[in-house]
Amino acid sequence: MGLQQVNVNERSLEMETNLQPAERIYVAIGTDLNDGFATLEWALKNWASDSIKIVILYADNNICRDYVSTPIGKIRASSVREEKLKVLEKSEEAKSDKILSKFVAFCGKVKAEGLRVDTYEEPMYKLILRLINSLQITKLVMSFSFMRPPSWKSKSATNASFYLHRQKPNFCELFVIFKGKLVFLRDENNEGFIEDDEGVIVAKRRERPSFRGWIGKFFPENASGKNHCDSPSSSAGNASPDQWEKHIEEIEHYFNKLSSSAAKEGDREMENDAVIRTPPEINMAKNMGTAEKLEILKIKIKETQETIQSNRKETKANAERYAKAKWAIGLCSSRADELEARINEENAKRVDLQRYLDTTKEQLFEIQTEVEEKRNKLNSILELQRELSSKLQLSTLAKLHVETRLEKAVRDRAEMVREIEQLRSQRDVFQRRIEFCREKDAIGMANRLNDLDFDYRKFTAVEIRAATDDFSERLRLKSAGEWANVYKGRINQTTVAIKLADSDDQLSHETFLEKVKLLGHIRHPHILSMVGFCAELKCIVFEYMHNGCLRDTLFSSRRSRRSRNHGLNWHARIRIASEVCMGLSFLHKAKTRSIIHGNLNPSKILLDRNNVARIYGFKSCPSTNEFDDIKTDIQAFGTLLLQLLTGRNWAGIGEEAIMVDSATLTEALDKMAGQWPLDLAVELGGIARRCLAIDESQDEEFSSTFLMRWIDKVRKKADELLANNAESLLVAEVDTRIEESNVPSVFFCPIYQDVMKNPHIAADGFSYEFEAIEEWLRTGHDTSPMTNLRLKHKQLTPNHTLRSLIQDWHHRRSIPYS
Repeated sequence: MGLQQVNVNERSLEMETNLQPAERIYVAIGTDLNDGFATLEWALKNWASDSIKIVILYADNNICRDYVSTPIGKIRASSVREEKLKVLEKSEEAKSDKILSKFVAFCGKVKAEGLRVDTYEEPMYKLILRLINSLQITKLVMSFSFMRPPSWKSKSATNASFYLHRQKPNFCELFVIFKGKLVFLRDENNEGFIEDDEGVIVAKRRERPSFRGWIGKFFPENASGKNHCDSPSSSAGNASPDQWEKHIEEIEHYFNKLSSSAAKEGDREMENDAVIRTPPEINMAKNMGTAEKLEILKIKIKETQETIQSNRKETKANAERYAKAKWAIGLCSSRADELEARINEENAKRVDLQRYLDTTKEQLFEIQTEVEEKRNKLNSILELQRELSSKLQLSTLAKLHVETRLEKAVRDRAEMVREIEQLRSQRDVFQRRIEFCREKDAIGMANRLNDLDFDYRKFTAVEIRAATDDFSERLRLKSAGEWANVYKGRINQTTVAIKLADSDDQLSHETFLEKVKLLGHIRHPHILSMVGFCAELKCIVFEYMHNGCLRDTLFSSRRSRRSRNHGLNWHARIRIASEVCMGLSFLHKAKTRSIIHGNLNPSKILLDRNNVARIYGFKSCPSTNEFDDIKTDIQAFGTLLLQLLTGRNWAGIGEEAIMVDSATLTEALDKMAGQWPLDLAVELGGIARRCLAIDESQDEEFSSTFLMRWIDKVRKKADELLANNAESLLVAEVDTRIEESNVPSVFFCPIYQDVMKNPHIAADGFSYEFEAIEEWLRTGHDTSPMTNLRLKHKQLTPNHTLRSLIQDWHHRRSIPYS
């Protein structure tokens, strides 16, 4: 399992190597925190100025598969239940992960990652050598304790380090760190040793084992068995570890002595045998005297005694050697019996291991089967990936198509911007013409006050009843939320508003005709025009205002979504204030006698299709106190300004409104009008306060004419501000048409109030639905539906840019366009 984990990490590291330009420094450390920190510190200092990434190879040398750590110490894994063994293994892995996280955190701001190296089936130095080749490690910083062997079967740390140093490829640089310092591996005179930069030898490579080591395999120091043979120098029946060491030394000395003197012993035995087999012969001459014979005999006896003494010593030495040999043979026999018992035990274990091996093979077969299933799943995933790749290619082609359309839209937008520039260049001309026409109309209207021949018609009762479907309730209109005595009618393909006289009002025929005559004399773009009358039914026919009264637009809680989006923004409100002021000033400047409205409020101001304001409902009787009545209309106009600014129906507005300051007014601005220009809002608020305080000021120069000039200045500023921002506002509106559900206002026909399908540009510069503007011109109209000014010509030009934008808007919302 540990080796499999290493292979997975190798693939991930190889993938990262292709992505990251930083040089990788591999640092191999063990479980000793201090030693690991010292090794990491050396690596960080050595490459402090380079762009590197530290890869920590962490090995837990204390982990052993045969033994597990418990609170009572290490015990065999085979004696622990499988559930408990998994818990203990997870606990050890958690400890290892915690130590590894500390090492990663020690690197600080330097990029670092950890790779845990767990292996139980091969030595550490072989695993590291394999990792160097597979990961192409060019720089390896290794702690000396990292090579500490986990069991007695492995090589020592010194031998393992030398093995790794000799077998590593040439492209890898190995740096061995001992206690935070760099050490060097030396090979001189077939002897390996490790020394630091000061020449101090840290460790030596282990020498080839001697006879003592070979004997130690049969007589280990930690042997726990009992020896039943006694040494000649000891009579104890049991042997402690020190006595076993003493026996090994004696046997080794005895073995060397036997090896070195084998030949000599053979010669000596032959000589001794010859001496023993050949008794001393006594040769005496017959002519020797007794003294001589006695002397010779003494010499022979002495030689014989010496020989006997020598033989006795030799016999004693042989007896001692025999006893020592018997003791050594007995000790070896005891050890052989012990080893035989261990061999039998190992054979029994081998049988168990064979069973375990068979079980492992079965599990391996199951794993291979599972791997095969996963391989099949992987093939399915790869097939799905190929399908997704093909879909991605299709999406890329679609994206290219969309980008092409986007480029076309950008070009169209650029063309639209050019058209905006052209319209902007024509704007000043139109504004001058509008001002000229206004002055001309005002002069004409003032001149026609003395003329009784006005263009209005007298209708019969039959015509009125036919136009209103006999005054059907469905055609009855509401005024300020209540039913009024006004009906919507249709006369000569023209929509009109027919107002009946109140049933409670005992209006005489002469009074009715005077009222009709007065209304017939008044003609102004911002005063509701009378179309005709019916004396029989006492009703007056007015032009129809499609957007109703200003009060419903400002204060009604049922303001629709369209009215919020296409209704009265701040510029429209300033324009309405200017138009009402012009109409009011026209009434006040009427010849012979001023006409006083007397009840100016949002319900007496009507809006046509384009939200152009028309005043109606003024008094028909002449004013008795002209100056006071004019001040009343100016105060009412001040109240109207505050209502347009705040969007609140302040019915009881009075002293409170006079005390309103700029800061309070700014906070009270109607959010439905959009982002008010604060300077214009404050200026309108100042005009409103001036109007409401006309009684206190006693300023006779502050008339409706002066008020109209003041309002015109504000409107011109608003027009300039809107003109400067017109391009950015229009472009932003077109650019956000995909993200927002609201329809851009430029898409609506001013007549039908619906999204246009075939927009055409008229002579007034506005775009209309072709059918709507064609019907408007065919019914005899020669004025603009937007400005009410006479059209220069009746030619219509297709607006291809606007049509393209509308088609793109339909397409992006998946709305069929027909």
